[in-house]
Amino acid sequence: MEKERVIIVGSGPAGLTAALYAARAQLNPLVIAGLMVGGQVALTHEIENYPGFFSSEKTPTGPELVSLMQEQAAHFGARFEYDEVIEVDFSKGAPFYIKTYGKEYQADAVILTAGASPKHMNVPGEEEYIGRGVSYCGTCDGFFFRGKDVVVIGGGDSAMEEGIFLTRFANKVEVLHRRDELRAGAALQSRAFANEKMSFVWNTVVDEVVGNGVVTGINVTNIKTGEARTIKTDGVFVFIGHYPNTKFLEGQVAMDEHGYIITDELMRTNVPGIFAAGEIQDPIYRQVATSVGQGSAAAIQLERWLSAQE
Repeated sequence: MEKERVIIVGSGPAGLTAALYAARAQLNPLVIAGLMVGGQVALTHEIENYPGFFSSEKTPTGPELVSLMQEQAAHFGARFEYDEVIEVDFSKGAPFYIKTYGKEYQADAVILTAGASPKHMNVPGEEEYIGRGVSYCGTCDGFFFRGKDVVVIGGGDSAMEEGIFLTRFANKVEVLHRRDELRAGAALQSRAFANEKMSFVWNTVVDEVVGNGVVTGINVTNIKTGEARTIKTDGVFVFIGHYPNTKFLEGQVAMDEHGYIITDELMRTNVPGIFAAGEIQDPIYRQVATSVGQGSAAAIQLERWLSAQE
């Protein structure tokens, strides 16, 4: 059993910012980073809406921004463990028990920043063709679809960002959305509609992913007319939202009906000494900038809580 003052679970923008603030407060935080630092933002090609990066020359990729954040946190003393938390026990109060695949820990205080994961469509053929034409990350897999036709499922910011990125490789990017208008921000919509490689199919849902070893198409239905048809495609990129990574926390902290951790304005959970920040507790904004703010607030409040205990 290893004893730590502060453990931060997760290494997205919220976790890395919390690590920076906790390290500067001389709390020597340990970040249990997961298998990859950065969370969802590490899979994003360009970060155009983070303050300070306002031109094509300065706009960082997701991995570049994450690398800078991690380097800064490590410079001030944050430590990183590449492992995943599989069990916790917060029921007895501090010190809190945390178990990963490789180790067991006790921590005086904890910040939960494990983020969120992409939702699946849950239709026949989807799971079967993951990695063989079905993807949840255009930045990761776009290169493999050079000169091919792909379909993007979704109508939010992520769908438009990833769809625009995929036009760098694909011949055609067809966007399917279950509604008759996009939910993405106005700037992203303008860029998507202006892109000659992008087209849109409205009021349509996917019924099945089909193929013969690799994806060859999708069976879809127009929810207004009831018309069913098959769209031929080489790839299906799914961006229909996320769910919080809180399964390992069930019964340990209060959550809402969707599994998001409930926090107050000071980033406190219902368990004294346990804080949460970023997409694990934020179903509304889910931006790099808001996650950074939440991470800094959680670390500041954690330091004040520890000081009060002493």
